[in-house]
Amino acid sequence: MTPAGDLAIDVRGLNKHFGDKHVVRDLSLQVRRGEIHGFLGPNGSGKTTSIRMLCGLLTPDSGSGTCLGHDVIRETAAIKREVGYMTQRFSLWEDLTLRENLEFIARMYGMRDGRQAVAATLDKLGLRERQNQLAGALSGGWKQRLALAACMLHRPRLLLLDEPTAGVDPKARRDFWEEIHQLAAGGIAVLVSTHYMDEAQRCHRLAYISDGRLLASGTADEVVAARNLTAWEVSGPDLWALAQRLRGQPGVDQVTPFGNTLHVTGRDAQRLFESISALREDTPHRWEPIEAGLEDVFISLMAGNGNGREPAQRGDCPHTQEG
Repeated sequence: MTPAGDLAIDVRGLNKHFGDKHVVRDLSLQVRRGEIHGFLGPNGSGKTTSIRMLCGLLTPDSGSGTCLGHDVIRETAAIKREVGYMTQRFSLWEDLTLRENLEFIARMYGMRDGRQAVAATLDKLGLRERQNQLAGALSGGWKQRLALAACMLHRPRLLLLDEPTAGVDPKARRDFWEEIHQLAAGGIAVLVSTHYMDEAQRCHRLAYISDGRLLASGTADEVVAARNLTAWEVSGPDLWALAQRLRGQPGVDQVTPFGNTLHVTGRDAQRLFESISALREDTPHRWEPIEAGLEDVFISLMAGNGNGREPAQRGDCPHTQEG
């Protein structure tokens, strides 16, 4: 068991409703200091609402716990002062320069050393050469870096990042994750929601939520092992026709295209083997047993929770624009 003093987030049984929609259901989550904790799930699963409860922007209907030692229901003002929250959409002022944005945020936090903090942050995140550029003229990757700078300006002890790399190029994503790991190495806790499996692999621990429920948690290896999937990789001609034959067979839970191959997975290894045996003899395909990966597991979790489609275009509820 992790000592309470080592936990940046320690919540139990959090619930949130919007009207008759139960958005978050009995969420329990622990995030250690200096840890990058991935928060995964389909759109509309409750990730954004959960993050907003943790940073004091929403009050849970029920449940208990602490964020940075502050009660998540009674001490939300204290939480806000010590948390950096980065939303999905760029939310800074596009008609201000980078420096003007950061100086304005410093004034909002009442920082006595605001000018020095802005200068240090511009240097730390490589923004000094662009400090007089309008924020609205930045590319997606530079906007992301500016948003991170704004989150870090008041020296938070916890970062809550809601799909921070959506819409940016691979190099910008890689640079961003290097920054996040450097921050975590300095003792900052990070809870980051993402849809990218390569980013999930970069996290120390993971939590998977669907339909408001926490379905899996642990390291990537622990999450994969707990699902206990058997997986086969199939290559060869006309894979689309083969996929149609496989779907619905006993023991075949999922058939998923992966580039020029199919991944065929199931939780009942014997029934899966029996179902594919005839096809292995009857078709000109190559079948190889493989280790199930994170993406196989998350697709399986989505299907098992009846959430194979997105319930909403954006957001967890009508009151938010983030997904």
